[in-house]
Amino acid sequence: MRLSICVLTFIACLAHATWLPADGPFPYQRTKDIVYGEIHGTGLLMDVFVPTGTPNGRAIVDIASGAWFSDRGKINDHERAQVFNVLCSRGYSVFAIRPGSKTKYTLKEMDQHVKLGIRRVKQLAEEYGFDAGKLGLTGASAGGHLATLAAYTPESAKAESRDELERKYDTSVAAVAVFFPPTDFVEWRPGDVINRGVLGVAIGSSGNGLVDRMPKMSVEDLTAMAKEISPLHRYSTSKVPLLTIHGDADPVVHISHSEKLVKKISDSGGSAELIVVPGGAHPWPTIHEEVKVIADWFDKQLQ
Repeated sequence: MRLSICVLTFIACLAHATWLPADGPFPYQRTKDIVYGEIHGTGLLMDVFVPTGTPNGRAIVDIASGAWFSDRGKINDHERAQVFNVLCSRGYSVFAIRPGSKTKYTLKEMDQHVKLGIRRVKQLAEEYGFDAGKLGLTGASAGGHLATLAAYTPESAKAESRDELERKYDTSVAAVAVFFPPTDFVEWRPGDVINRGVLGVAIGSSGNGLVDRMPKMSVEDLTAMAKEISPLHRYSTSKVPLLTIHGDADPVVHISHSEKLVKKISDSGGSAELIVVPGGAHPWPTIHEEVKVIADWFDKQLQ
């Protein structure tokens, strides 16, 4: 458990150290800390990046989460990786949502916060001048996990709901592109089935007492819990296209996470592509170049 926490902390530090800053002037106007939802009296926040050039009528939801922490530093990491610079220069409006951190919320709750964010962004389509039917979803590491989980477990609008967002908007997206996403909590690494340390970090860090109960839980119960938060095991027949970019030397999220999800989607008749970065870790120094690859891919998928 302690080792897993140390590893995930290292991820955040590594990302901060290696991703490169964008050069100014920036091709966007930025508004910070817009409240997109409220949970138990606490606001969920997003930054909005609007292109200063000609908009293309499309938008991207960027999930700012690393190691399932969602402080402002995660948006800063994405800024250093040139996510907003690249996407806004193509004309995209970008909504960088923060779905909360594992110190407060479980992954299941974060998934609901992401879906709330998608609904809210769709509500803003007319105001920001984009087509809500051409909405892309992206994220890296934990953000990639939450992006794929949300994309492949969409929720319909709920006509009976008292909540306006739930009543009017679904959580579907048109395409999802991610970096090194955890997708399988049953087999964290090849042959490493039900890693209790990783599973504890992923689902038991919100003060709910789950970590203390895990040693007494059966493998069957742990497997069921692991499947519930695994995009690989939650995927059914969705046709939302996927692009995942993963380094073959990733020391934390093994490349098999991307390989297995791409295979499952492809075998079901969906569209899924994996780009392997030789020697790529978690992340790698030139990741801003792959951000451009994702932008190219969104250009095609969201036409």
